[in-house]
Amino acid sequence: MNLLKENIFIQQFGNQPRVSAPYYPRKTYLCYQVKGPDDSILDKGCFQNKKKRHAEIRFIDKINSLNLDQDQCYRIICYVTWSPCHTCAEELVDFISNRHHLSLQLFASRLYFHWVKCYQRGLRHLQANQVSVAVMKGPEFKDCWEKFVDHQGRSFPSWEKLEQYSESISRRLSRILRVRCWRLLPPPTPSQVQPFLLSGALLPCSLATAPHSFLFSHDTLF
Repeated sequence: MNLLKENIFIQQFGNQPRVSAPYYPRKTYLCYQVKGPDDSILDKGCFQNKKKRHAEIRFIDKINSLNLDQDQCYRIICYVTWSPCHTCAEELVDFISNRHHLSLQLFASRLYFHWVKCYQRGLRHLQANQVSVAVMKGPEFKDCWEKFVDHQGRSFPSWEKLEQYSESISRRLSRILRVRCWRLLPPPTPSQVQPFLLSGALLPCSLATAPHSFLFSHDTLF
């Protein structure tokens, strides 16, 4: 595989909220490693988005081409500069759901359009379908540097506030993945409602709006 240049890694995998001058576009890079049953690395590589072919799709094509033994278990770790878009998230779920001999872990440096609902749903869909989604922190950046960068023996040059940025992004991801699904609640009983009526207090929404037979409730993420 072609190793990443040091400056490319620092620029593209940097988790700072903003790019400082001189400005440059933040592109999608995906670095992967396939580990066998004995934890040895059987294959590794790095992909970048191409026109009409995202890095995640190129990664899926590559893993399919390896024809891994379905009687063995393999662990795949991916380091990505941006978390997958909702379309790629669906493709990754389809890919892993039919391959029970594979486990997939995704570590993202940054979250892609994390405020857009369809991208949030994509991340939740990954997590709900046995694809581990997490944020890159110091150990992941260091591992990515050592395995995928042409560092010429130099140690990982951490940047200012790396861990602080990682923690902030991790909290944001946790809020996105914290799903409180629609719940079927029993109807309120007279004994539940009566104390509120006597006190003159406002009824909780779950009591004030309950239909005769059942109540649906849901939450917002932010």
